[in-house]
Amino acid sequence: MTGAAQVLAEVQAFLTLGFVVFLRVGAAAALLPVFGERVVPMRVRLVLALGLTAIVAPAVVSQMPDLARAPRWDRLLLSETVIGLALGAMLRLFVLGLMIAGSMAAQATSLAQIFGGQAADPMPAIGHIMVIGGLALAAMLGLHVKLVMLFLLSYDVLPPGQPPPAEDLLTWAVDHVAQVFSLAFSLAAPFIIASLVYNLALGVINRAMPQLMVAFVGAPAITAAGLAILAIALPLILSEWSDALDRFLAVPFAGAP
Repeated sequence: MTGAAQVLAEVQAFLTLGFVVFLRVGAAAALLPVFGERVVPMRVRLVLALGLTAIVAPAVVSQMPDLARAPRWDRLLLSETVIGLALGAMLRLFVLGLMIAGSMAAQATSLAQIFGGQAADPMPAIGHIMVIGGLALAAMLGLHVKLVMLFLLSYDVLPPGQPPPAEDLLTWAVDHVAQVFSLAFSLAAPFIIASLVYNLALGVINRAMPQLMVAFVGAPAITAAGLAILAIALPLILSEWSDALDRFLAVPFAGAP
């Protein structure tokens, strides 16, 4: 009976530790790229979150508060959930950056209404190609390992049971949103430049030949140019996006609380 009681106490302590870690990891997993996509079934997402929890939990035992002495569960529930959602949201913004870049490229090249609206998140075909390609590239480059390292680092910067300061969290989020929007514009720059050149050329031709319906002549040209730019520039676009994601994962808490 004594041995069974000891085993039961150890199991209870492990389950309590896993629950506290799952609060952070599970909240983040709901928004993470690849793991938190809406096309992934809910049960699969739950299993992935539990798997990440099982990997992270043994490594953060020493950083946990004493869970055997009636810890402040209200503080743990609040802080761990908020931290997990913040981490997941920061990474989800990179996917939104690809979606924004795809929408800007499609609008610039008159491809916004072609083959759009079939994904879980309605977007033009260019945006869908960018998102799927970016997620596949991130998964092939070891995103799961980088996420585990991110969670382990988060316990050093944001200890359990201590809610992050709201002002610092807001500053961190605003700075990161600005960086992602800048990244999205940079990724869509080839399409925007092509659209600018196209419209300038169209204006010159229209002034020189007012009788010519330049819009009907130029529409196929900009569409073909957009598809050509997509085929040529997409590898470089995804490479730049992957590098930006890696830079964030290398120093995720720059300017954070």
